[in-house]
Amino acid sequence: MTEDLEMIQGAISAVVYQNYDNGYAVLRLSVGGGQNVTVVGTIPMPAVGERLLVTGRWSSHASYGRQFEAEFLERLMPQTAMEIMSYLSSRVIKGIGPKMAARIVEQFGVDTLTVMEREPERLAQIPGISREKARAIGEEFRLQVGMRQLLEFFASHQLPADLAVRAYKLYGDSTMELLYDDPYLLMDEGLEAPFGAVDRFAIELGVAGDDPRRIEAGILFELHYNLSGGHSFLPEEKLIPATAQLLNVEPEAVGQGAERLLEADRLVRQKLAGISVIYLPRLFEAEQTCAQRLLAFAAQTFPAPHGLEKKIRAAEQESGVEYSEEQKQAIREAAGMGLLLITGGPGTGKTTILRGILSLLGQMQLRCLLAAPTGRAAKRLTEVTGEDASTIHRLLEAGIDPNTGNMVFARDEDNPLKADAVIVDEMSMVDVELLYALLRAIPQGKRLILVGDPDQLPPVGPGFPFSDMLRSGVLPAVRLTEIFRQAQKSLIVMNAHRVNRGELPDLKTVNSDFFFLRRGSEEGVAQLIRDLCTTRLPQNMGIPPEQIQVLCPTRKGGVGTVNLNKLLQAALNPPAPEKKERSFGEFLFREGDRVMQIRNNYDIVWKTLDGSAMGTGIFNGDVGTIREIDTGAETMTLVFDDREAVYDFTQLNELEPAYAMTVHKSQGSEYRAVILTAWNGSPYLLSRSILYTAITRARELLIVVGREETVAAMVNNATKNRRYTGLKLRLQGKVE
Repeated sequence: MTEDLEMIQGAISAVVYQNYDNGYAVLRLSVGGGQNVTVVGTIPMPAVGERLLVTGRWSSHASYGRQFEAEFLERLMPQTAMEIMSYLSSRVIKGIGPKMAARIVEQFGVDTLTVMEREPERLAQIPGISREKARAIGEEFRLQVGMRQLLEFFASHQLPADLAVRAYKLYGDSTMELLYDDPYLLMDEGLEAPFGAVDRFAIELGVAGDDPRRIEAGILFELHYNLSGGHSFLPEEKLIPATAQLLNVEPEAVGQGAERLLEADRLVRQKLAGISVIYLPRLFEAEQTCAQRLLAFAAQTFPAPHGLEKKIRAAEQESGVEYSEEQKQAIREAAGMGLLLITGGPGTGKTTILRGILSLLGQMQLRCLLAAPTGRAAKRLTEVTGEDASTIHRLLEAGIDPNTGNMVFARDEDNPLKADAVIVDEMSMVDVELLYALLRAIPQGKRLILVGDPDQLPPVGPGFPFSDMLRSGVLPAVRLTEIFRQAQKSLIVMNAHRVNRGELPDLKTVNSDFFFLRRGSEEGVAQLIRDLCTTRLPQNMGIPPEQIQVLCPTRKGGVGTVNLNKLLQAALNPPAPEKKERSFGEFLFREGDRVMQIRNNYDIVWKTLDGSAMGTGIFNGDVGTIREIDTGAETMTLVFDDREAVYDFTQLNELEPAYAMTVHKSQGSEYRAVILTAWNGSPYLLSRSILYTAITRARELLIVVGREETVAAMVNNATKNRRYTGLKLRLQGKVE
């Protein structure tokens, strides 16, 4: 325990705020001498009168002053009759209010809680309490005691209290007993426990280094951990030594553990192209099902509609565009194929083809559904097609299973989408598990059209299905290669293609939509970006700050997103007496700030600004503005386009400032003006695909600020982290 941790003890005098889902609370703790201390942290089920022994550190909040941030705590039941009365009066036990609490304490005094736990039938001596109610009160109290014992157990092993809450939701009263039997149950999905902490906990409980439970947990951890690197599986020859090194055990012991997991159907082994690989079952099922369904869609063909060429000409007239032969062929194939992949770089007419396909399918009286991976990509798809588009998650009616906390979809084989054709844009962002969910919800015999650019960054999740589909060579695909004359006038478009071919972009032209501005220091880059956002672009080019997006390859450093967000916040939304603020982690949120949701949350309730509709779900990548911070209610109201949503302060870990964002976070979006930093950094982040993706985010103007040498290094760094994914091989039938 570090030296700056302190310990305080006292009785809860007031519960200012509590979140029942994650256990976060703000309390007033009476520590003696008439002094009350504000305590904040994960303190589930707090009750007035309850005594706490809290370990943590002091901090100072701009709005709330000095407060004690709890890291670990021990629950101490109330001791005096007055404390017990306050405790029961807080309605912590169902069926007991202030009046009933007074009668119970008057009868049993300091023995009240002992009676409730061990002899609850004696409560029936109190007028108004029947035998049934006495038993119910006893059961409820024992439940409370069980939760508190679990919290104390976790605290004694330096495990976080919020993990105790999640474990109790999953395992109930049996949690401690189950964990003594197998502490690695904390690695189960839905608990999200860090392996290092669980491993230390298990060793404290006496688990040996070569215990089979430890080895099996280590194998599963390696596979789960590598999902974040995009891998759908690991070759057995890599999984075994990696796990052995993690656990400091012999590879033979790991191999035996893998065999046990395979026998128990907790792993799947298969040979792909002659190599033995190991999957988690859900990834195996996702990949295998995707391959089967994609091949089934591809095998389906439809007769050409009557008057096809006439319908294509009508689509041309409707859009005022004359299609190239390449585009016409793509539209024809969309009419006759069960599956069609459409790919091409910027300026090659993907949007034009989408409009043409929608026009043709509309003339054929086919109902189409449009979707994209993120809210911003769906909004852009709506703008360019004139048709309603939604996120894939919303299309599939995503939600959270209250029992497991896992994501589930209402749309599947038993409740399929009602459409004749489904069109998905920005497919490069779709991972194999999301594709699996989508394909399950589309009945065979319908049309599926997938559009994207595989040279963009790969998905955040496992796999790279769109690239695999194209590289397999067995699925119907249209590759658009012709850059149209109007697009050739754009240096943004031409430089994107140069970068994709491994050529240096034109950084010298100064009368186009692509500019390079050299600066020799991080301070110079940061100051220029601030000036561009605050004065130069708004005043000289009429582009308001809210239509300018700063992109960075990295979060860290003087020109990373964290530092630039602070700089731009101070310049574009400075503090003022009328603007409320709230600190959370490394960020300070202020009314008027531009912020971004950084993970999917299916439970946040939103309503349209005109009050005409309500719904749930704010998704990773959604960008909004803080309209109001209510420090009393501890809530923050955000506006996302035409919707508003209210967050409580415990949800602020789902938000980040969005004046500057990483290139990864910008995927699927398009901005009127983009400013890109080009400075030193990790070769992993200074890559050709990062540069290409950043350039293609700009619609009217792109400004690169930094060093030519960095731009050149990014172009020359074509290395792509290899992802272990088997979809291409499955489509090609190379499975043993």
